[in-house]
Amino acid sequence: MRSTTLMNDFREVEHGLDCLTNTYKYTDVGKRFQSCLNLISPKLRAAVEESFDAWRPHFQTQTYLTCFSEHRSSEDELGRLSMWRAYGGKTGVAIVVNGGVLARESDALQIYSNPVLYADRENFTKHFASIVDNVNNELEYLREVGSSALQGWIFQMFRTAVLCTKHPGFEEEMEWRVVHSPVLEKSDRLACSVELVGGTPQVIYKIPLKDFPEEGLFGLEIPKFLDRIIIGPTNHPREMAKAFYKLLEEAGVPEPRDKVVMSRIPLRHN
Repeated sequence: MRSTTLMNDFREVEHGLDCLTNTYKYTDVGKRFQSCLNLISPKLRAAVEESFDAWRPHFQTQTYLTCFSEHRSSEDELGRLSMWRAYGGKTGVAIVVNGGVLARESDALQIYSNPVLYADRENFTKHFASIVDNVNNELEYLREVGSSALQGWIFQMFRTAVLCTKHPGFEEEMEWRVVHSPVLEKSDRLACSVELVGGTPQVIYKIPLKDFPEEGLFGLEIPKFLDRIIIGPTNHPREMAKAFYKLLEEAGVPEPRDKVVMSRIPLRHN
């Protein structure tokens, strides 16, 4: 998991924050939401804004992400050309995983997954409007929940909106993000280290590929987590395949040769 400041989209977090700020402060949808908060509890709006403003600087400087791209069954043999071009390099591979673990509710690692919303300001506001409608329809229930719990829910909603909203130009990536904020939710199960990535020394967090079934987390260990490996367009696909056969065998994956395929996309690297 790498810092948001090192992601490919140089406006990571900034774009989501811009969309949320514009909607909340400068649109009728935002004003409706603020009115709902006032109707639930006179102090709720101020508490939400104070909490969010206090944590906002940490979203960009103290947030770590790892990213997945949704995989279509039609891509099982070839992969996705746009992803090979963007991330494959000359010897790239696509590691296809069983994504069910991303949808499980668990606090075992203090990391949380969300699908990315691809939106500009206008579409973000439309999406937010549907949430406001739901809130307005459930005011009585939300009053019963209580201000303290609601403040936490809204904070997490705003945080997710900031961290998981992306420019619509990236929509074909179909991205999910796994998010960790060590200053907010510390986890002793994540390994923190300084690594050299692409020539830049940086702090990273490593997710242990280990199940914690008693805490609702399972399907993360390699034999079950791994679906297949696609060797990308490269000059030496057979040698790479042999290397992965051996690695998978050492990791305890049954029938490793059935897990590795070679993409036949005729892409030439210059």
